Amino acid sequence: MFSLFSRRLYLRIWLAVVGGVAVLTLLVGWAWRVAAEQNIQPEVPQGRELVLRDSAGNTLVTGVATRIPRRSREEGVELQIEGEDGRSYSLQFGPRPPRGERPPGGGYRQDAAFWTRPPFGFLWMLGLVGLAVAVGVFPIIRRLLGRLDVLQRSVQRFGEGDLSARVPVHGNDEVAELSRQFNAAATRIEALMRSHKSLLANASHELRSPLTRIRMGLELMGTGQPAPAFRAEILRNIAELDQLVDEILLASRLDAHEADVGTIEAVDLVGLAAEECARVDADLDASTDALEVAGVSKLLRRAVRNLLENARRYSQGEITVVVRRLGTMAEVRVCDRGPGVPPDQRERIFEPFYRLPGASERAGSVGLGLALVRSIAGRHHGSVHCEDHVGGGACFVLRLPLHQGSGVSA
Repeated sequence: MFSLFSRRLYLRIWLAVVGGVAVLTLLVGWAWRVAAEQNIQPEVPQGRELVLRDSAGNTLVTGVATRIPRRSREEGVELQIEGEDGRSYSLQFGPRPPRGERPPGGGYRQDAAFWTRPPFGFLWMLGLVGLAVAVGVFPIIRRLLGRLDVLQRSVQRFGEGDLSARVPVHGNDEVAELSRQFNAAATRIEALMRSHKSLLANASHELRSPLTRIRMGLELMGTGQPAPAFRAEILRNIAELDQLVDEILLASRLDAHEADVGTIEAVDLVGLAAEECARVDADLDASTDALEVAGVSKLLRRAVRNLLENARRYSQGEITVVVRRLGTMAEVRVCDRGPGVPPDQRERIFEPFYRLPGASERAGSVGLGLALVRSIAGRHHGSVHCEDHVGGGACFVLRLPLHQGSGVSA
């Protein structure tokens, strides 16, 4: 029995409420009874007309009664009567009897039933009140704390591996807030686990492809076929494999927010973009000579390089990079003249290993470049999105907060 009460919070709260109400009721009843006994005294007229008659009905005194104050109740009660004849009279009552005694003809009825006379009648009343409180409070507390049972079962299911377990949210109290926080945490954990599973599945597939091509190249080289072409193919696949492993490791470090990915410093975004544009022969349009942002230099360079390589892979014309200040943000726009991105695909292309239909066989595309750009932007409290390019193609817009010590006004 004790273990049952120790495991059930609602039973302990119910017992505490019932016990507290019972003790409070007893104390109040005891104080009420004592006060009632102390205040029992003869009915005394005060400031009212008083008439004294004899047994024959003859009027002896007619006047107005006034109570004379006494120092204590043990001295009794005295009334002063001002008669209509101008004379004063005094009427005295003796002191009240000791507690527990009642004068003849006063106090409690002696013919009342045993269980209705004090103190038993009062105890019966307390018992009925206690029973009503116990019966009425239990369903209320059980209903209130029943949500804790639901929360406990949901947490247990989640801990056993059911990541879809959620808690119904009712009301706005502490239990509802706890349920909302649990649901939010469960959603984040489920998304993280789904992302990791997808990363492992896609990484296994992407790693298998270059390894298969390398193995086939080695087998063909063993047949005496011309080696230079096979050697070049093997080297290209090794480079692709190395890039894939590097991007997978970087994606894992970016997902683990506690991982150290570099030192935060002031980075000249214009200079960085100019170097990367020169590498891929892209046009740079900068509205200022310097635009500093706070971040990890190698990560920001990786983000700009991934956007440029993505544009070069799909573009059928020139690539334009625009760097400008936009309020308190620095903006890098990488625009190409490729086929563009359908509106319903502009969010999905930032998912790991996702590629547009028909683009899976393009050289160098492993489906992690844009996902890394979004992760890097998020690490720097920025954002990245895709939009249409006027005249055809797509524009990828990377926005990062300006460095506070750059001296650039908002």
